Amino acid sequence: MEKYRYITTTLPYVNAPLHIGHSLEFIFADALARFWRQKGYKVIFNTGTDEHGLKIYRKALSENKDPKDYVDAYAERFKKLIQDLNLSNTHFIRTTDEHHIKATQKFWEISQKNGDVYKGIYKANYCVGCELEKTDSELINGKCPLHPNLEIEKIEEENYFFRFSAYQEKLLKFYEENPEFVVPEFRFNEIKNFVKNGLEDFSISRLKSKMPWGIEIPNDPDQVMYVWFDALINYISTLGWPDNLKDFNNFWPGIQIAGKDNLRQQSAIWQAMLMSTKLSPSKQIIIHGFLTINGQKISKTIGNVIYPEEIISKYGKDALRFWMLSETQPFEDSDFSLEKFNEAYNAKLANGLGNFYSRVISLADKIKEFETNNLISKEIENQINETRKTIDEKMEKYLFNEAMQSIWKLISFGDYYINKTEPWKNYDKKTIFNLIVILDNLGSMLLPFIPETAEKITKSIINENNKIIPKKLGTLFPKIN
Repeated sequence: MEKYRYITTTLPYVNAPLHIGHSLEFIFADALARFWRQKGYKVIFNTGTDEHGLKIYRKALSENKDPKDYVDAYAERFKKLIQDLNLSNTHFIRTTDEHHIKATQKFWEISQKNGDVYKGIYKANYCVGCELEKTDSELINGKCPLHPNLEIEKIEEENYFFRFSAYQEKLLKFYEENPEFVVPEFRFNEIKNFVKNGLEDFSISRLKSKMPWGIEIPNDPDQVMYVWFDALINYISTLGWPDNLKDFNNFWPGIQIAGKDNLRQQSAIWQAMLMSTKLSPSKQIIIHGFLTINGQKISKTIGNVIYPEEIISKYGKDALRFWMLSETQPFEDSDFSLEKFNEAYNAKLANGLGNFYSRVISLADKIKEFETNNLISKEIENQINETRKTIDEKMEKYLFNEAMQSIWKLISFGDYYINKTEPWKNYDKKTIFNLIVILDNLGSMLLPFIPETAEKITKSIINENNKIIPKKLGTLFPKIN
């Protein structure tokens, strides 16, 4: 019987190039997808672009571009970034895709039929940067703390509303029955408290005359869907819902990964929307922290924006992936600096993994070939098994950094074993074979995290005709000053 797993990122807005902080979520999701595939799961990994809304509409107009032409260009830029990050996504959805548009309209019709969509007067303080309304308590000196450069706009118009208030008890009951629905636990407690304090219905449409860049409301050409209502539905439209239900039935409910600023939308609003249409809630929501640069929020205003392409061009794809998975905290904010990055690169990649690879392959090259029926040292076997067990345990809890730490402990053990046995003195075949076994297992363990390097290690150990033939394929990570 086939096992299925579905992981999806949130969809980034296409109003600006994606900076290094954005890549955190995509790399986390990719590591999970690759890890599950290694475990024998059939995996769908979804990402894509969020392309509607006032922010994008205004941005396109400011550049004298048709909104569709504008989002087309940015969608292609994101696809290029996916290649640069070496993501293994199976699905890429754009919220301007024809199927997604039809799916959102069907979703709307079902929710409306079930009594959860109604018309009313919408009055709000609105932050265009967040594409969200803001209460007075959320504002600092009358500005959104996330977008202090933008003016808060006053909106008053007739819109459609979603009956969010009807789902307080249903959500709380669902949370109680699913105690690991949101990770980490402190984020789960946040959303429980938010729901316990009472839910208010929210606007899910905009007047087309004021903001035409959105999906048209069924049977009401004067209104378009609010961007958040439209975008959240991508998680099921990408699976073929409601027309092609094969993938949907196999893979839904899925696991969603999102930043801490998305907690409310993913774990409360979207779940209520699913309940409204009688669809299963998500399986789990993973909430990660933000990346800061030298202790500050990444901001064009501050001028501290770093783009992933800049790091990749100098250090390579795997170096960036390594840093995101090994040197950040999955659930807390983490700080990035070029100095920290370079230090970790040289210490753990160039002098750590790269040096161990070079030592082992150079020793093995003196022997030329090994019999595959050689006995593995019990000490080596125990170290490898313990590392694999730790990786499994940490990845089930989404502790990417701790899984990586266990791999680097094995590399340190390999260095210790070389120094203890001193195989360069007599080129003992059994000792060097044990080192080859460590290196081969490292290639397998690293595949979800730094796949290009993992494949290079694996290709260095050729297994044919019951013989292992080592082959050095250059330097893994040259030292960079």
